[in-house]
Amino acid sequence: MFTGIIAEQGKVLSVDRNGDTSATVRLHAPGSTDGLAHGGSIAVNGVCLTATDIDGRDFSVDVMGETLTRSTIGELAAGDPVNLERCVPAGGRLDGHVVQGHVDGVGELLEREPLGNWDRLRFSVPAGLARYIAEKGSIAVDGVSLTVTAVSAASERAPWFEVGLIPTTLAETGLGAKAIGGRVNLEVDVLAKYTERLLAFSAAAGEAAARVDGGTP
Repeated sequence: MFTGIIAEQGKVLSVDRNGDTSATVRLHAPGSTDGLAHGGSIAVNGVCLTATDIDGRDFSVDVMGETLTRSTIGELAAGDPVNLERCVPAGGRLDGHVVQGHVDGVGELLEREPLGNWDRLRFSVPAGLARYIAEKGSIAVDGVSLTVTAVSAASERAPWFEVGLIPTTLAETGLGAKAIGGRVNLEVDVLAKYTERLLAFSAAAGEAAARVDGGTP
């Protein structure tokens, strides 16, 4: 589990792709490799990956086809900066919100408005994810835990949400330099997804009971 509090920006050293089925990404991360064990979990731009081939301040991660398809990891190239976060130790502080590192979809930066020492950013969101995003709720954008400040109407055909970035976030994460049109990994609040799933099963059970009571075979 992660909290969406970025420890450092690492750098991609190389990307070795095997078509669309898998890839191995080599990363330089001087602030994240201390104590990182082979097989340890680390979030790269919000994607939970397993560290392998650790050598000093560098390590590799293996990426499967599902991750390449559902996130921006497949778009990385040598020299790109990435947001990094180690998993939370037992008893550690939950400074952000519960982040699994399981990316739900990819959004795009639509607007950026500087407002004094902070920026307002608007992102597109896949239509199937918009219902999980609520004003003043939490969302992880490229692994960064953020508070949603505004959302599009439920009827909006091109849904979006907005967040505000304070100076620390602008300086210490990749979102500070994200250009209009830049793509980001999105992970919505897991509690919203589980709530919807539980309600769906409850509704199905109610319908089944009604059929039995009504004599429907």
